[in-house]
Amino acid sequence: MAGGWAIDLWLGEETRPHEDLEIAVPEGEFPLVRARLEGLDLYNVGSGKVARLAAGETPWAGSHQTWVREPEGGAWRLDVFREPGDVATWAYRRDAALTAPRAQMVGEADGIPFLKPQGVLLFKAKARRDKDQADFDACLPRMDAGARAWLRAGLERFQPDSPWIGALG
Repeated sequence: MAGGWAIDLWLGEETRPHEDLEIAVPEGEFPLVRARLEGLDLYNVGSGKVARLAAGETPWAGSHQTWVREPEGGAWRLDVFREPGDVATWAYRRDAALTAPRAQMVGEADGIPFLKPQGVLLFKAKARRDKDQADFDACLPRMDAGARAWLRAGLERFQPDSPWIGALG
């Protein structure tokens, strides 16, 4: 799980409404996820374009998103982020040189794996929408020193103008 739902899994409660459901998987694991989504329509997403992904077709190079839609009724159900890294190593999609052991970056609640707040918030810092600020504010008091230090270092490197840097101490 990624995004706002990952924050809520980590916090153990739903803190705000969510517009979508996002999951992140290592690029190499995408075929396994795709097989589990049989019967649903998958779409390539990138560069302002959306196109149905045909059976057996490889997702677009340079794009990290695949949207999932119900064939009947057309409801969008899922946003799959295809990430660099592998099952042992988490890598930051915006700069794969930033890595960490997957065990450090991924937690689990009720059998659902989720990206821990330091990873989610590093992504959210780029946009800093109201919901991103709400997620940061909800997490900050409960993040341990290691997670705060990791996020601070990531923000200093990738979002050096972020007001969150000062709040992290």
